[in-house]
Amino acid sequence: MQMPKTRRAGRRRSAKVDGDARQLILDAAEKLFAAQGFDATATASIAAAAGVPKGLVFYYFPTKDSILSTLMSERVPPQPIDDIGTVVAPGDPATSLVNLDAALNLRDHHSSVLRVIMWREADTHPDVRRQLRRLRDQMLDLTAKVLQASAPVPVRPGTLRACAAAWVSAMFAIASTDRLHTLDNIPLPSADEVLNIARVVAAGMTHMG
Repeated sequence: MQMPKTRRAGRRRSAKVDGDARQLILDAAEKLFAAQGFDATATASIAAAAGVPKGLVFYYFPTKDSILSTLMSERVPPQPIDDIGTVVAPGDPATSLVNLDAALNLRDHHSSVLRVIMWREADTHPDVRRQLRRLRDQMLDLTAKVLQASAPVPVRPGTLRACAAAWVSAMFAIASTDRLHTLDNIPLPSADEVLNIARVVAAGMTHMG
């Protein structure tokens, strides 16, 4: 009488593992890709870290590249932030930019997809590169809107766009330096240095009119 119950219990556990497997695989891949890079991570290592059979990895993801593509499509937010009102300091573009940087949190984001993987793999993986371009375009639009909303006087659209591009380029450069900081102990810019960059961009907006 006990044996059928044991088998049924085993089937229930297997069904739960199968149901959770896709998420477990993505979680494991995200951690391993961030820690050692895409090329250095074997599919077998992902399966072992996820606690699932290797064949189940290929059931959900035909190739290792498809795992990376899925991380990009599912774990990069569709919108960086929902409401610029949470970061705009009226009349103070520099503070608004610093608030925007803190809200985006690219250097210390909870997701290693945004914090490490995207910057590391963009040079060699087209899907990652596309996502990085999409994020940059979104940030350009967002930054221009934040500058416009915080400017003490009206500013020409071309000037807003140029200043937004300067800010986004600086923030992308800092974010991509995070992996160098991790590998070579290169110091990241301090909060004061980020504020100084914001002040330069804000001053440029004023001078360019």
